Amino acid sequence: MRLRLPAERPTEPPTGYKIAHPVLSQDGTRARFTGVSLGGALPYGVLDDASCVYGRRHRPPARLCDCGFHCVHDRAAAEAMLCTAEHRTALLLEITVLGAYIRFERGFRYARQRVRAATAGPCACGAGAVALADAGWGRPGWLALVPVCAGCVRGRTSVSLAGFARLAGEGLKVVARGGGGTALPALNPASDAEFGVPELAAEAALLQARLDWFQTQLARLGEQGGTP
Repeated sequence: MRLRLPAERPTEPPTGYKIAHPVLSQDGTRARFTGVSLGGALPYGVLDDASCVYGRRHRPPARLCDCGFHCVHDRAAAEAMLCTAEHRTALLLEITVLGAYIRFERGFRYARQRVRAATAGPCACGAGAVALADAGWGRPGWLALVPVCAGCVRGRTSVSLAGFARLAGEGLKVVARGGGGTALPALNPASDAEFGVPELAAEAALLQARLDWFQTQLARLGEQGGTP
């Protein structure tokens, strides 16, 4: 006898949490996310539909397959995943579960999602992040990014937190969490006029770090050119 669970009809779409790596397209014009498990090879946008990673012709989430987006109910459960070594540089995402979904004890498997907010952890040095920089790995056509502070960004390919939000679109908000656990205000990419002092200070710090790096390189070239 097959068990049939009652259909849910929520008044509002459920909220869930997950972790993912931010990625930047090779030409620097698009920003997306890539998962940390089964679907990691398929970068997805802020508003996107799931597809079967096995190439089967069914709509996720199929009951006899494990395809579809995945998330957990509790923010703390998603944050706990960031403790593992391979996930330390991932972002914490707050998402809205859209379309058909299957509810499990710890979370959902579902067909469509909207990423509402992304939280970037501290830089590897412990300082608060102001940008996302080349992580040294990626997917075909996509560079994986990691949170970095103004002092560590140097000459690496990078994009500010606000810049990543603008490229990702769909009203994505980005929150930087400092080394001491302090959360900085969300960045709203709708227009530059909406930026406040913290957002502009972060942008200025990133630009200053790049300028310092270029000045160092110029000074080094000058010293080499002046050597007899």
